[in-house]
Amino acid sequence: MATTAGPDLARDLSNWNPEDERTWDKGLAWRTLWVTTYNLTLAFMVWYLVSAIAPRLNSVGFDLDPGQLYWLAAIPGLAGGAMRLIFMFLPPIVGTRTLVGGATTLLLLPVLGWTFAVRDSATSYETLLVLSFMTGIGGGAFAGFMPSTSYFFPKKMSGTALGLQAGIGNFGVSLVQLLAPWVVGFGLFGTAVLTPQSTTDGGDLWLHNVALVVVPWIVLGIVLAAVVLKRVPIRASFRDQLDIFSVKQTWVMTAIYLMTFGAFSGFAAQLGLITLAEFGNFENAPDPLKFAFIGPLLGSATRAAWGPLCDRFGGAIWTFVAGIGMTISTVFTVFFLSPTDVSQFTWFLTGMLAIFTFAGIGNAGTFKQMPMIFDKRRAGGVIGFTSAIAAFGPFVVGMGLSFVSPRSFFIGAAVFFAFCTWLTWTNYVRPGAPHPS
Repeated sequence: MATTAGPDLARDLSNWNPEDERTWDKGLAWRTLWVTTYNLTLAFMVWYLVSAIAPRLNSVGFDLDPGQLYWLAAIPGLAGGAMRLIFMFLPPIVGTRTLVGGATTLLLLPVLGWTFAVRDSATSYETLLVLSFMTGIGGGAFAGFMPSTSYFFPKKMSGTALGLQAGIGNFGVSLVQLLAPWVVGFGLFGTAVLTPQSTTDGGDLWLHNVALVVVPWIVLGIVLAAVVLKRVPIRASFRDQLDIFSVKQTWVMTAIYLMTFGAFSGFAAQLGLITLAEFGNFENAPDPLKFAFIGPLLGSATRAAWGPLCDRFGGAIWTFVAGIGMTISTVFTVFFLSPTDVSQFTWFLTGMLAIFTFAGIGNAGTFKQMPMIFDKRRAGGVIGFTSAIAAFGPFVVGMGLSFVSPRSFFIGAAVFFAFCTWLTWTNYVRPGAPHPS
């Protein structure tokens, strides 16, 4: 069997260099990508557990007001962002195998916690908040997984590799929201002992299944990380990695990625609750859980699909296109908030799906830009930091919707998107831009 490793690559990978075919193992790079992507998908499923569970809590006996539900769905964003500020430093310190395997093992904590918490409507709100915070482990993992994977591929393939990983990983958002309405209808894995919860309308609901269904797949991810993954020789201390904060482009890219992934993650976490709040009082109101997965699905698909296009045409131009599209789509959606008729939901959903689609394109563009603007080690750090700040998206959107009307929040979002689009044009796209990427 022919090897995919370059002829001069040391067995211990000590001279690993993906920019040189002679000291790069293409097969190992792709195996690392697929295993890490699988685990990243699970991480996103765990991060968005609450968005799939929260809209149904009151139907199984909890008594939470809309503000409390918004908080539950917002806390994972706060936790994910905070944890990314830790995970971003780990790739050159602990290495890929330890990072991915360890983070995946930690996912079992919130999954098992939510499995048992929803079974008792007497579970305190404070306990639910703690469990919501713990799901942030899934969000935090992204800031370690993505920089780690970037070490394995040459710059010319960074758009494709990181687009695939992030795009497929983001499918975890849609997957948990898509599975939720289905798996709550029956017992799983022969767990008859986990009896269903009685609903307020006299039915049965296995709400604990939303978390329980993920458990065996997490165990598989732990095994794959231990068997397949390896560490490459990119090392830096915590202090070494702080140099990214003295570079202006770190902050520019952070703002831009807050536009793209911040919007994707924030609206993905809150779309079901926005739908419930805006359209839930109408007769024949739409079921939030039947539509919440579609936007994240589109955003994930475009992120994965646009990776090769970013490799071919550059990431900056696609980030610019995405910014224009997100701004226009957000303004469009404003006109269908505070609705007067349930039929306006179709146009509201159309606007939201457009926002998700353009956000996915922008996510692909930014992750092509960063490896082009910075050297490999710094690029990893910037990827981690920008993703950490953008991970606060669910918290920012949730808190914003708690304090102002959806219409006011969307107007503010449109202004911010327009500003970030201008930043992209000025720094990366216009003729003579200082950092074309």
